[in-house]
Order: sequence, then C-alpha cells, then structure tokens
Amino acid sequence: MQISELLPNLLLIKPTIFEDHRGHFFENFREDVLSQFGVKDAFIQDNQSLSHRGILRGLHFQSNPYAQGKLVRVITGAVLDVALDIRRDSLTYGQFVAIELSAANKLMLFIPPGFAHGFATLQNDTIFTYKCSQYYHPLSEGGVLWNSPSLAIPWQLENPILSDKDSQLPDFSDFVSPFN
Repeated sequence: MQISELLPNLLLIKPTIFEDHRGHFFENFREDVLSQFGVKDAFIQDNQSLSHRGILRGLHFQSNPYAQGKLVRVITGAVLDVALDIRRDSLTYGQFVAIELSAANKLMLFIPPGFAHGFATLQNDTIFTYKCSQYYHPLSEGGVLWNSPSLAIPWQLENPILSDKDSQLPDFSDFVSPFN
C-alpha cells in the first residue's frame, strides 16, 4: 500500500494490485499499515450504498462522542469523493479534498473524525462502501450544504439528485462546527 496525507490526518490509500490472467487481488484494509500513519480507529460498522449517476450524498458528519472515522472506497462505478475539514482549530479548517474514487483506480480514503464527507455518483450502479469507527447515531448527525458558495466544491454535476435532508443543510458561512 502507498499512503499519502492530503490534509492533516486525511489519507489517500493506493493498494498494491496483483493482476494476472485470472483477474486481480489487493488488500483493502491493513490495520498494521494504517496504524503507522496514526489511524488508531477500530472499525465497528460497515456501510454500503448503491447509487445511480447524478446522486449526491452529503456533506455529513457525526459529532462527539459519536464522531466517525471512515475508510471509504468504490466497489463498482465511480464517485467524486469530498472530505471537508470542519475542525475549528485546524490550520486547514474549511479546506476540502475532492478526488475520484472508482472501481478502476481502486483508491481509498481514510477520513478522520472532524471532517464532513460526501460523494457525487459519476456512473450508474455505483456501489460505495465504508468502514466506520462509530455506530450510526441519528441525534449526533450534522452536515454542511453541498453547494455552499464559500466552498466552491467542483462536484462535476449540474443538477444532482439530493435527499430532502441534504438540501436543507446549513451553508458553510452559517455553519458552527462542533469540533475544536
């Protein structure tokens, strides 16, 4: 695995792929390797979603004590994955990373607690999966509006399909983060 830090504690993971005439093999999770990069989270819940092209989910987070670290990847299809630093004391507060994750590139992201996360589906029948370090807790859920003008995230979609909840999240300029 090759791991690089995109923002403090936000990791891009490129697995080592072994390919031959039968197909391919790679390790999509190695606790010992991630721990070398400061990831101490124990993953306790796995989630998976199926989305068609044009769906946008996010930007979501859970506040303490249920804040989640996430290890995300795409099984089939492709997404534009976005992680937004919402840690008020961070030098990169309000900065985001937007990167394409796909079945073809097999890239993964580790998104630590203190980041809002979302993705836009770029292909039909995209299966997105993520390991979480905390259980889903609806009362701790929060978010930031996907198209906040001050963020200017290049989502690669003009009119995404959103949930009612996601369309009513606060603009980043009005957002008060629960993370120090």
